[in-house]
Amino acid sequence: MPNDAIRITGARQHNLKGFDLTVPRRAITAFTGVSGSGKTSLVFDTIAAEARRQLNETFTAFVRNRLPSAGRPDVDLIENLSPVVVIDQRRLGGNARSTVGTITDIYTLLRLLFSRAGTPPIGESNRFSFNDPAGMCPRCSGIGRVVLPDTSAFLDPDRSLEEGAILLPGFGSGQYWYRQYADIGLFDPAAPLREWTEEQREALLYGGEAAARLGSRAPKDYEGLVERFTRVYIHAEGEASEHKQAVTERFTTSRTCPDCGGHRLNGAARSVRLHGRTIMDCTAMEVSDLAREVRRTDAPGAEPVVESLAERLEALAGIGLGYLSLDRPTTTLSGGESQRIKTVRHLGSSLTEMLYVFDEPSIGLHPHDTERLTALLRRLRDKGNTILVVEHDPDVVAVADHVVDLGPAAGADGGEVAYQGDYAGLLRSDTVTGRALRGRLAPRAEPRTPTGALTVAGADRHNLRDVRVEVPAGVLTAVTGVAGSGKSSLVGVVLEQHPGGVAVDQRAVAGNRRSTIATYTGIADPVRRLFARANGVQAALFSPNSAGACPDCRGLGAVYTDLAFMDGVTSVCGACRGRRFTGEVLKHTWNGYSIADVLDMTAAGARDAFDDDRIRPMLDALVETGIGYLALGQPLNTLSGGECQRIKLAAELRRRPAGGLYVLDEPTTGLHRADTGRLMDVLDRLVDAGNTVVVIEHDLDVVRRADWVIDMGPGAGHHGGRVVFTGPPARLAEDPHSVTGAHLRRSMAADPAGRG
Repeated sequence: MPNDAIRITGARQHNLKGFDLTVPRRAITAFTGVSGSGKTSLVFDTIAAEARRQLNETFTAFVRNRLPSAGRPDVDLIENLSPVVVIDQRRLGGNARSTVGTITDIYTLLRLLFSRAGTPPIGESNRFSFNDPAGMCPRCSGIGRVVLPDTSAFLDPDRSLEEGAILLPGFGSGQYWYRQYADIGLFDPAAPLREWTEEQREALLYGGEAAARLGSRAPKDYEGLVERFTRVYIHAEGEASEHKQAVTERFTTSRTCPDCGGHRLNGAARSVRLHGRTIMDCTAMEVSDLAREVRRTDAPGAEPVVESLAERLEALAGIGLGYLSLDRPTTTLSGGESQRIKTVRHLGSSLTEMLYVFDEPSIGLHPHDTERLTALLRRLRDKGNTILVVEHDPDVVAVADHVVDLGPAAGADGGEVAYQGDYAGLLRSDTVTGRALRGRLAPRAEPRTPTGALTVAGADRHNLRDVRVEVPAGVLTAVTGVAGSGKSSLVGVVLEQHPGGVAVDQRAVAGNRRSTIATYTGIADPVRRLFARANGVQAALFSPNSAGACPDCRGLGAVYTDLAFMDGVTSVCGACRGRRFTGEVLKHTWNGYSIADVLDMTAAGARDAFDDDRIRPMLDALVETGIGYLALGQPLNTLSGGECQRIKLAAELRRRPAGGLYVLDEPTTGLHRADTGRLMDVLDRLVDAGNTVVVIEHDLDVVRRADWVIDMGPGAGHHGGRVVFTGPPARLAEDPHSVTGAHLRRSMAADPAGRG
């Protein structure tokens, strides 16, 4: 058939080497290769980006002007594309009203069920909506908490308005909101607030009658700070940005609503029962339990709602999220949980011939749950859709109809098609991926002897049930179990009961668009000093945040346009062409490199350029932790969770610690199997230096290399929270009661010596 494949001609985005490629339609294609080999550049930045661009071109000019413009990817031609759905690992986010139930539309069906089968009947389903005035608690407006402005945090009484007495964002001297108060004649902008009268401070905060009492006439649209803040931050509609959420947390106080007890609904909605439970009782249940409860309902006329609702709940449970509750705020979900929820949302769609793009959907999944994920991918394919998956997990790659392996290495040494064909052929290939799949890590021959133990007692966080366990000191311990079994909760208690431990997690590295790998790791300062000495100028010239910055983009290398309620648009700066510095600064060189050249170097490449004791150890640590492919100037806000974790680990390695406790949350996230061995060498070095290392991990190669295993379970949610097993990995593989043990047993049976 002429449209049986997506045909790509001349793919050159980022490090892609201008290759041609054919990807089968109505099939699952897995894209493999080491980190930095070009997978994301091909799948997301070329194929998905062009599909989105072409779809946008079908809209009218009026609509297109209001959509984010991503530009055309660097490719000659892509044929036979479909409308694309990108299911990535970005956290769902949302505002205070966004929950698992609302984001999946399951709560809508639950409301409909209560309106038809609940007693006493109170009317339509919107009477059970905490986002609708008909159902929300009038006291808290359906949020469940009373959020109040913290006026004590608004003002600094020792400053004047000119000096920044109003601490809210946007009120700096001369800024727009500042002028709404300083220029209206009610207040003296030069006088410290402590010298104001009580009436003046009341007028500043509350406006209205307080402002009228001053005698001077305030503008008609005058708002006190409290009213303005409440309107902009507390009662704002739509999804709140991270910045807005941070501001809200800083300048408010909150407590459980005294009227609804945190249940969000008014009295009438709270009075309705189904099987003796209110609708908020149902949303607090674990999804797997709620699905069984819903199936019990046999009210006349409710059959279609029951069936649809139960199917949605069972789909969530079927992908390993049965431990979640519908009232769980979306802001608390991990990237992996967010991605799986997005996937479930598309299962009920009747659309076909769509293009679905997944970014490592196995992240955070136990091998037991990976089987459910692959079944879900097959379901999407069998409905007539095309599935593209960027993935490292061999269990996911194995179910693909077609595999494209990029390489042969990372960065400038990647960007080529190293192999394409079926999975069996990949296993036989001489690519980095093929060799890594054939040669798995050997299990540890002799577990190391603990030097002591860290006792955890009375652990009852989340689903833990008065857990007591000994964590051996001076060795590598893997904490295992299905998603939701209590692994993270247990490790959190370990850190709580043994202060001083270092958590190397996947949370974003603190920073904004100006923060880069070079600045975070401390490389930037010695590099600038080298350039300054070589050219006889000040070091500040070589900072994109200081004197040498391009004036057009202010050293960002890109121009960012905030589109408010839509995704922002980032475009390369036309003045510096993304190089961040002025032309004069770029004329200054060190060993033939400009400062922009250095920031464009990967960590691995920079090791050849720098032999400086203040720079080289950090570069070595970045390479050892598997992120040597990252450019020194890459902004921190573009890193994945796994990359954030490994850059933190690299920073710890540079300090050469000894005698400490290190806890890592799934350190293999986003790692190619060829890099897993390198990571294990790093962890072994930490242990051999006298440290205690605890890892939460699903990768069976890592579990086999551990000295000790603590397996949580046996299931998820309230079916978990117990220690199922403690001991060396070889004994776990013999345990008949552990889900992890069963998968470890199969792994060892297939590869007892670690040779593949």
